[in-house]
Amino acid sequence: MRNAGLGAWPARRATISPGRTALVFEGQRISYAEVHERVVRLAGRLREAGVERGDRVAYLGPNHPSAVETMFATHLLGAIFVPLNFRLTAPEVDYMLAHSGAKLLVYGPSCATTVQALSTAPMLVGLVDKYEGWLVDNAGPVPDVPVGLDDAALILYTSGTTGRPKGAVLTHGNLVWNCFNLLVGVDVGGDEVGLIGAPLFHVAALNQCLLPTFLKGGTSVIMPAWDVDRALELIEEQRVTWMFGVAAMFAALTRSPRWAGADLSSVRSVMSGGAAIPPALITAYLERGLTFCQGYGMTETAPGATFLEARESLAHVGSAGVPVFFADVRCVRPDLSDTDVGEPGEVLVRGPNVTPGYWDDPQATASAFADGGWFRSGDVAVVDDGGHFHIVDRLKDMYVSGGENVYPAEVEAAIFEHPDVAEAAVVGVRDELWGEVGRAFVVPVAGRRIDAAGLRAFLGDKLARYKLPVYVDTVEQLPRTGSNKVRKAPLRAMPLNAEMPGER
Repeated sequence: MRNAGLGAWPARRATISPGRTALVFEGQRISYAEVHERVVRLAGRLREAGVERGDRVAYLGPNHPSAVETMFATHLLGAIFVPLNFRLTAPEVDYMLAHSGAKLLVYGPSCATTVQALSTAPMLVGLVDKYEGWLVDNAGPVPDVPVGLDDAALILYTSGTTGRPKGAVLTHGNLVWNCFNLLVGVDVGGDEVGLIGAPLFHVAALNQCLLPTFLKGGTSVIMPAWDVDRALELIEEQRVTWMFGVAAMFAALTRSPRWAGADLSSVRSVMSGGAAIPPALITAYLERGLTFCQGYGMTETAPGATFLEARESLAHVGSAGVPVFFADVRCVRPDLSDTDVGEPGEVLVRGPNVTPGYWDDPQATASAFADGGWFRSGDVAVVDDGGHFHIVDRLKDMYVSGGENVYPAEVEAAIFEHPDVAEAAVVGVRDELWGEVGRAFVVPVAGRRIDAAGLRAFLGDKLARYKLPVYVDTVEQLPRTGSNKVRKAPLRAMPLNAEMPGER
C-alpha cells in the first residue's frame, strides 16, 4: 500500500485486531473489520462520484460513525477532509464550502434545512437518502493512491470569534506526530474506552481522543451531542476509561445531582484543554480520585503543544504542563527574546505537529510565523522555574486598567471559586478614568442568586483591587463557539445594564 497517511489505518487495524470494537454509537458496536469494510466501500463510491487526490470532501452533522468513516474514506483517496460545525447558519457554511472548494458534502438529517438554503453547490450526500445505499454493494478494490505524511489531511476552520474564520491545514504528518506526542504523555492502552462527547469537528475531540484510541486499537464511545446525565450513564455502562472535554463540560458534570453518587471507578484519567482550567475545578476531580490531565494547544498545532502528565497533576495543579515530546515551545517578549521566569509573554511553537499554514491564504500564513518557523499562538503564558507553562490569556483578551495589565482568565478562575457561580466570563470595557475596567458575566448555579457587592467582597482577598470587576452581569448562559469556547465579542458589544458598579 502506497498510502502512508490516515487512510491506511482502518486496514492496518483490521489486520491486527479485526474483532475488537472500534466504535460504539447508541448501543451499536462496530468492529475494526466492519469499519475497514465500510470505509473501502465508501471510498469506492466517492471515487465514482469524481473525488480524486487533493479534492476536498466536507462533512456537516452531529457526532456519528459516518463522520469517522467519511474521514478515513476521504484519506484513502488522498483527498482532504473538511469537518464543519453543524451549528453554523447556511451563509457561514456557504463561505467554508466555497473557500475550501469542496467537491462533495456529506450531511446529517438534522442539517437538511441548512443544506437546502445553501447557495454553494457541491455534490450532496445525505445520510438518510444516499449514504447507506452507497455502502450496500462492494464498489471495487481498495484504492491504492500515493499519500505522504506531508500531504494535507484536514482543513479545520478556526472558531471565527473575530472576522472570517481561517482554514488551518493539518497534514497527515501533523496528525501522526500529534498522536505520538499524546501517547508519550498518556498511557493509552488497547483496552482503552474513550468517551467522545465533544464535537468531532473540533481538533481536540478528533485528534486528542478518537485518533489515538483508534491507533491503539481501543474503543471510542461516540455521543451524538453532549448531555451530562447521558455521559454519566455511558461512563458506567461502557466502563469508560478516559475522556476529553473542555472546562464547561467538566464543570457541568460536577454540578449534576448525580455527581456524588456516580460510578466513576472505571475512569483512569480525564483530559482537558482549549482554555485555562480553574484550579477549583481540577481539585473537584482530584477529590473524586480522578487524575485531571491538562494540556495546551490550538488547531494549528494539531492541537497538542504542552501537556501535564498524570503523575505530575497533583504537584502542578493548574499548570498546562511542559512542551510535548516532539515539539519546542517558547515564551517571548514582543522583540521575540525569551522571557524570564514568571514574566508574561507570547507562546511560540515549532515542531512536526505545526500546521504548514492556512488554506488559500498566504498573507495569514506569513503573519502567523516568526523567524525560524515559530508559530505565533497569540496566547500569553508565564513559565515557572521548573519549566511549566501557565497559560494566562489570549493577547487580544487582555485589557489595561490604569496602566496595569489584567488577564481575564485569572479573574474568571477566582470568580469560579464562588459557590454560587456556575460559569463566568470577564471582558474589559472603556472607562474615562482608568482607560478600561473589568466587566464580569456570571451564570449562577440553579436556584442561586449572585449579588454583585457580595461577589466583589469574595474576590477582595484573592485579587489585587485593580483586577476586581467593576461591573457584574448575571446571565442565563454565555455565548459559545461550536467548540464550546466563550465568544467574548458579543459580550463586549452588550450595552451596560449591569448592577451598580463598584469601585476599582
